[in-house]
Amino acid sequence: MTDHKATLQTIAGNPVLRFERRLAHPPEKVWRAITEPGELAHWFPSTVELSPEVGAAMRFTFESEGDGGTGEVLEFDPPKVFAFRWNHDVLRFEIVPDDGGCLLLFSHTLGGGRLGELGAGRNAAGWDTCLAALLAHLGGQRAEEPEMLPRMEFYAAEFGLAEGEVRTTGDGFELHFARDLVWRPAEQVWAMLTGEEDPAVGDPPPAGCTVEDVENVSAGQLTAVQAPRLLEFTWLHEGGPAGRVRWELVQDPEFGTRVELTQTVPARLAGLRPAALAAWQARLEQLYAAVLGEERERSRARVAELRERYEHRLA
Repeated sequence: MTDHKATLQTIAGNPVLRFERRLAHPPEKVWRAITEPGELAHWFPSTVELSPEVGAAMRFTFESEGDGGTGEVLEFDPPKVFAFRWNHDVLRFEIVPDDGGCLLLFSHTLGGGRLGELGAGRNAAGWDTCLAALLAHLGGQRAEEPEMLPRMEFYAAEFGLAEGEVRTTGDGFELHFARDLVWRPAEQVWAMLTGEEDPAVGDPPPAGCTVEDVENVSAGQLTAVQAPRLLEFTWLHEGGPAGRVRWELVQDPEFGTRVELTQTVPARLAGLRPAALAAWQARLEQLYAAVLGEERERSRARVAELRERYEHRLA
């Protein structure tokens, strides 16, 4: 993991990622690297079309995906501040002279509130990679290709994005998780969850949608199936119906793909909440890794570690 760790703050209701890099290069050289399209091509995640003036329109294009959206120059004060809107987000670069070099202060304000915040882990990891490429370019070198999954997982944990929450309802509780799935097609994630089966109402749920680590709890029958978006089933406690589990895959054209997982828990079974939260978080961590190309076996040690954390949190 990089020594330059991003931070996540909430400012005026918006999630904001912040980065700092100390550079052994003069401000004017760094300014050119962050504002000139030909220089941006060496490290920025898309090609950029822009005019160097406040209010000018911008266009972004990805090499593989094509259209990356539009934006607008918000601040342009050479060689100090460059800020612009990119779709719903705002990126701001500030260059501060520092002992023969400069300090680069970069912030990324994520639009969309909570939906934008869900992508903070992948965005932080992505900007770490881009800034490493910027540093390499300024030094006349070529940046190494990093492993993205460990970085994304680190930030998801650092920012609390992998954790579930407990909501109180009229007759008990609702356990809820929401996880960003890095723009993967919903059909791809659905196939991972279902093992490429064709589940139907009344069937047992696919194994990929269930967990095995909660005592006296088992899966019942599917009650709703809408491929590739929705799968819901009853769960049983000591053989009797106790609540429901609902998987929803949302493919949002503005904020990416996400999974939302909900389990209802009756008040009489409140003691099961830590174990259920731990089991589902571990299951979602497996899914996240699989989405990014790494298959992992179920880990009882990981579930036990998470259960201890949730027990402390809910005590």
